[in-house]
Amino acid sequence: MRKNLALVFLFLVLMTSACGAQAPVETAAPTPTATQTAVLVEIPTATEVPSTQASATPTPETPIPTNPPDCTNSAAFVADVTIADNDLIAPSTDFTKTWRIKNTGTCVWTPEYTLSHYSEERMLAPASVPLSVTYPNETLDISMDLTAPSVDGKHKGFFVIKNPAGLIMKIDNDSRLWVLIDVSSALASVPTSEGTASIPVTGGGDGLADATCAFTVDAGKVRDTIIAVNNYRAQNGLSAYAISEKLTQAASAHANDMACNNSFTHTGSNGSTPASRVAASGYTATMVTENVYGSYPPLSGQGAVDWWRNDQTDINHNLNLLSTTYTEIGVGYSFFNNYGYYVVVFATP
Repeated sequence: MRKNLALVFLFLVLMTSACGAQAPVETAAPTPTATQTAVLVEIPTATEVPSTQASATPTPETPIPTNPPDCTNSAAFVADVTIADNDLIAPSTDFTKTWRIKNTGTCVWTPEYTLSHYSEERMLAPASVPLSVTYPNETLDISMDLTAPSVDGKHKGFFVIKNPAGLIMKIDNDSRLWVLIDVSSALASVPTSEGTASIPVTGGGDGLADATCAFTVDAGKVRDTIIAVNNYRAQNGLSAYAISEKLTQAASAHANDMACNNSFTHTGSNGSTPASRVAASGYTATMVTENVYGSYPPLSGQGAVDWWRNDQTDINHNLNLLSTTYTEIGVGYSFFNNYGYYVVVFATP
């Protein structure tokens, strides 16, 4: 009996010792060794994530609207922001045409909508121009870089807007936007720099007077004057005046002469007259007349034409603008000492 009790007691002691040996594994982690520390350092932290993983999340961008399948596309022309119909442009000149249109449909325009050439002259237009995002009832200015033809005369080109499916959009009662310009090589001779170097002059006598002050010229005001004159004629059912390079030289020389001498007359500082100045330019005329104007501050080209048109002191100013006798004109503008001086020479070859 005692032998059996001893065996039981020994068995319990061994069991207790065995359970006690397992306790550290369940309650404590092993102390890291130098090797284990190195392994822990190599584990990537938040700041050590490779850049390719960080860029996996896309940068937020302005979302492109998605149109419902049953939306409608239509537009309305609002205005020519640049280059009105029949504007004068020198040959081979680069210019930007901008149309303002309104989204009158229910679809939102996106860059998948494009403006492209349709017919007539392309004028070196790009293949297409994408539209900006434009919601219904909003207006959009669409610009296209073009180059004027090298040949004088009327030129036109038609352009259309296409939806993402390539279908042409309706614009008002048509589907086209257009460019209509009048190319004139005479504009290439319009002075564009300060001084007299850009204008052929002959001093003394009754030819083109030398202008020696530091006057400046403005080709934009010359163009505006020509456009205003011919628009006024069109409103009265008359054909446009042709632009003569030689008449432009005569008009420019007298405008510069007036600027340098603060005068507003048809007689030049050298005694020249409209007829003698035209002859000195090399133009052979059967009839010649002239309008002059000067003011401080300077008027625009349209303002000068309006002044001549409404002048009751000398009605010949208006008669010259609407003449059926004269066929060609030249325009000059000069600025000096805060005054602007305009000259329009009218002639018939």
